[in-house]
This record gives sequence, structure tokens and C-alpha cells, in this order.
Amino acid sequence: MNLLDPWNTPFDVPPFEAVTDDDFAPALDQAMADARRAIDAIAASKEPPTFENVIEAMDIAERPLGRVASLFFILAGADSSDKREDLQREFSPKFAKYSADKAGNTALFARIDALWQARADHDLSPEQQRVLMLARRGFIRSGAQLEGDAADRLADIMQRLAHLGTAFSQNLLGDERDWYMELAEGDLDGLPDFVVATARSAGKDKGLDGPVVTLSRSLIVPFLQFSTRRDLREKAYNAWTARGANGGDRDNIAIAQEILDLRAERAALLGYDSFADFKLDTEMAKSPARVRDLLMQVWDPAVATAHADAEILAAMMADDGVNGPLQPWDWRHYAEKRRQAEHDLDEAELKPYLQLDNMIAASFACANRLFGLDFKPVDVPLYHADARAWEVTRGGDHVAIFIGDYFARGSKRSGAWCTAFQTQARKPHLQHPIVLNVCNFAKPSDGAPALLSMDDARTLFHEFGHALHQMLSDVDYAAVSGTSVARDFVELPSQLYEHWLDVPAVLQEFAIHADTGQAMPPALLDRVLGAATFDMGFQTVEYVASALVDLAFHEGDAPADIMAKQAQVLDSIGMPTAIGMRHATPHFAHVFSGDGYSSAYYSYMWSEVMDADAFESFEEAGGPFDADRAKSLHDNILSRGGSEDAEVLYTKFRGRMPDAGALLRNRGLAAE
Repeated sequence: MNLLDPWNTPFDVPPFEAVTDDDFAPALDQAMADARRAIDAIAASKEPPTFENVIEAMDIAERPLGRVASLFFILAGADSSDKREDLQREFSPKFAKYSADKAGNTALFARIDALWQARADHDLSPEQQRVLMLARRGFIRSGAQLEGDAADRLADIMQRLAHLGTAFSQNLLGDERDWYMELAEGDLDGLPDFVVATARSAGKDKGLDGPVVTLSRSLIVPFLQFSTRRDLREKAYNAWTARGANGGDRDNIAIAQEILDLRAERAALLGYDSFADFKLDTEMAKSPARVRDLLMQVWDPAVATAHADAEILAAMMADDGVNGPLQPWDWRHYAEKRRQAEHDLDEAELKPYLQLDNMIAASFACANRLFGLDFKPVDVPLYHADARAWEVTRGGDHVAIFIGDYFARGSKRSGAWCTAFQTQARKPHLQHPIVLNVCNFAKPSDGAPALLSMDDARTLFHEFGHALHQMLSDVDYAAVSGTSVARDFVELPSQLYEHWLDVPAVLQEFAIHADTGQAMPPALLDRVLGAATFDMGFQTVEYVASALVDLAFHEGDAPADIMAKQAQVLDSIGMPTAIGMRHATPHFAHVFSGDGYSSAYYSYMWSEVMDADAFESFEEAGGPFDADRAKSLHDNILSRGGSEDAEVLYTKFRGRMPDAGALLRNRGLAAE
């Protein structure tokens, strides 16, 4: 089909059932050519520049391209194929060149700049002024003020970065897809039934008769927690941490090295001392120094807690007769045993209460109580049999379409994320959001209910928090819609929404045992909530270490040896030997698959300062479902997107900016 034709589908959902991989190349080429012509016409216009004939006109010109590109790149991440990977390698540099050519269109930038300089003469709304400012700033940061060789070099850099980011992602996907470890019946010692069932299902997916361990987080983490076979834990852990670093055509180390070199050159061309300075200039943090200050405020109590925990785990290991130091493949195993001993909490006991369908219902129910949203399943064709869709309404009015794609598979990249096939906007014409959550939970055997860990359930709530930010957006222009905000602000709604999973009333209603149909007993509920900050030293250390390495990579000149730099940073902060980085360099997709979280992996913690403080405001008021607090959250943050500065939005919601105290209390790291 011609993807540029009107889709004429229910709710504007993409026509998945009619799309073939062969449809993308002609549609993308045509849409890009059409957009180029339209942009050139806008730039060449002799009419005085106005918001309508420049900014809105550019939006209209690029919407067909954006619609097809969103469809393609979302499918390339969520349901890849050899053909889609080939197309991704072909089109990523084309999009980089398109962006570079647009940024280098001096006549177009002149019209934007003229409109900005004369903005007082135009009757622009505050949102229009914000959109205009962001457009002008984006052009400048893309090199619009560069000339000659500098402009040409920046364009070359951006195309090369697009190619490298795609290669990094595809190498990582290939390693995750291809590695597995077969398990004989004697290799299942210590594994609960749910882990064995998941391993057998994974083996079936690989065309094998027996169970396997794969590099899917939803399988390898419980294997590391429960397996009594230390040799197999070591083998699995080493494979997991070696993703992207196995040599050959898929090795990501040289790719990451070149990316850092090119980013440093890009920043210098644009007049910045380092890529970190360039990247953070538009974030809430503003400078690397402020980021480092926050991370080190958290690092010191976290690493002290981790060292104390390591001594306890090492003693437990010695009691088992295991000689030698505690290793990274031991930590999760003995932490799980300690959790069972100290909190009487066994994940095998807990998991049957966390059915996927019930946790989805819980996330919907909280959104209903807080924001009045209703969710109704809709039968529309989707891109994979595992995906499902709901119409979201409020007071009977259509708000959005929400799609959930929850199970791991070989065609899906690892992790969890939220994206949108279509973002909310009212102008130049109305469009409702079509939002997608993608997760990688273990798929159950035929007919069995899907069961989540507490970490899985938290991931589900997290991604749904992002979805709410998209679905509740209520702005005029897509440029500031939904999650189009500063990177260190975008995680606030998602991390804040995680708190509602820990609300006792929510678990009492939705944590229903898959076999007995009984609600979670109060004693177990108390143990679950009592263990909320268990092993938080480990979790904080593995995250902050990754954030500090990311920051160090992008400060100053690019390191001459990226792996040596990683080792030097970890040594300088006293990284415990028994804890690995959450994302080591060769598989640090947040940082190297694109620019999104480069120099900005810290943003989860920056946002957590706000989310912990924000949830405290609910607790200080009428409780987690306080109507006034929910309305303020909706009106000042979730509906506003990027229509105002992030600090202004948070201050309107809370009355002030927070400090790190609430975060440390939330993680159980505050001094007694």
C-alpha cells in the first residue's frame, strides 16, 4: 500500500494489517522529497514571516514524513526483521542528512530568526512564543549559524553518528537474540517453578525441547537470583555483561569510541567546551558540575550501604562453603536468600499475586481515580499478536488509544520504553495521541497466566506513567506535546507513577493469587512493603556508577581508550568489586544508540529528586489519591508537556523546587 494515502482506520491507528516491509522505502523517500520541497517553498516565500507561514507551515510540511517514520522506527525496535534492519541502516543516515540540510537552509533560518526578533510585533500566545523559541534554538544547536567547511563537517558528523547509533543497536540486539545456555534437568537446582516454566518456554522459542537461559532480563535475573549452580550463574552473568563486546562484526567498543570522538568534535564546532556542556545547556541541570554534585550526594551513602551489605552476603556465602570473594554473579543469589531470611519474602511466593493482567488493571484503576480516565479494549489490527489496544476516554470523550506490547521476543530490543505513533496536538489540526508501551516480560507457557516480579510490575507502572504524560497532554502544538520536555524532567511522571504500585489499597485490590483467587494476605503485604528499600545500596550503586561513567565520557576531550576510561572512573569512586555497572559501555544503549540519554543518564536520578518530593506532597495532603494534588499534577505537569520551562511547571505544582532529601528517604539511604 501507499503509506502516504489517508489511512482511514479506526482512531487513526496505523493500517498494520496492510503494511509490508516493501512499503516503507518508497513512502519514506517520497515523504522526504515532498517535505524538502515544502520546506524550500517556506524558505523562499516573499511574504513577511509569521507564525502561521513559517512554524505552522513547517509542521504541516513534515507531518506525513513524521507519520511514516514513526511507524517504521517503532516497528524496527519492537518487531525487527532482517528487512527492517537493512532499511534502518539505509534510512538513519538519510534522516540525519535531511535534518542537516534543513538546519543549513540559511533562508529558512533567517525567516525563523526574523520572526523571533520581531515577536513583540506579533500577537503570539505564550505557547507559540515557546514553540518559536525552541525552533530557533534547535536550528542553532543543529548548526544553522555555521558556514562553509564547519557546516559541511557537522553534516557529515551527524550522518556518521546516525549510522553508528543504528549499528550499535543492531549489534546489541543480535547478541541478545543469539546467545542462550541450554539447561539439563540437573541444572535446574534452586529454580522455582515459574523460572523453570519461563526457561522451557524460551527453549521452545529457540526450537529446542529443553529449558534455556537467554539474555532477556526477565529470565536471566531470576536465574541469577535462584540458581544454586554458581558455575552456571557465572557463565550466564558473563554473557549478559559481554553483550556488545564479543569481538567480530558485532563489537561495539570501537563504535562507542568513534561516537565519543565525533560528539566532542560536534560540540567544539558549535562553540562548547565539551559535549556534556552542549547537551546539558538545555536541561534542568544546566552544567556537568551540578550533575556530579547530585550523583555524589547519593553515591556516598549508597556505597557505604553496599559495602555493609557485601559483608553480610560474603558471610552467607562462606556459610555455604564457598571459598573466595563475593562476585557479581553471587550478589543477586545471596541477596535473594537474605531477603527471604530477613523479610520472610520469597519471590516464588510473591509472583503468583502479580498477574500481568491484574497489574495492567491496577495501573488503569489508579489513572481512573486520579484523572478520571476509562479504558476499554478495542479490536483493531496491530503489528504483533502479543500487542493489545484500549480506547482511553474521559467523561465519554475520546482521549487516546493506548497499545501495550508486554512480552519478550527475539525481534524486540531489550528494555522497556514508551513511544507514540501519533502525539497530541490541536493545531494546525486536531490529532489524538496513539501511545505504545513496550516491555520484555517473560511469556508464559500456553494457557498459563503471565506472572511478574515486583520489579516487572514497577516497570509496567513506570512506562504507563510516560504514557499518561502523552495521553493527558493538552497543548496546541506537537513540538511541546507530552514527553517533549527536558531529558531530566521527562522521567518525573514515570517515576512518580511507580509510587502508586506501593499503595496498600492498590495491592489489596489487584494482587490476586493466580491459582487460589485470593487477595494477598495482609501479613505478606506488610512484608512486601517492608522490603521496599531492600538491597537499595546495590541498586543505587549500579545506577550511579553508570551515570558517572556517562558524564565522564562526555566532559572535556573524548577519552583515548574508552574502556580504560570506564575502569579509571570506577576505580576513582571506589566501585565495589561485587557490583557491576547497570549498563557497561558496550551495551549502554541509552547513551550510544542515539543522543537521547548521552551525558544525561543521570536524569533518572534528577527526576527522582522531584518524584520523591512530589509523592510526599500527596502524603502530606489527603493521601495518594488526594483530588486537589491530582488536579495540580494534571494541570501543571501532565497536561502541559513542554509548553513552559520544566522548573516553572514543577514550582507551580509544588510551590518550590526540592532538594535530595526526599530521594534519600525514598531509597532508605537517609541518615538515621
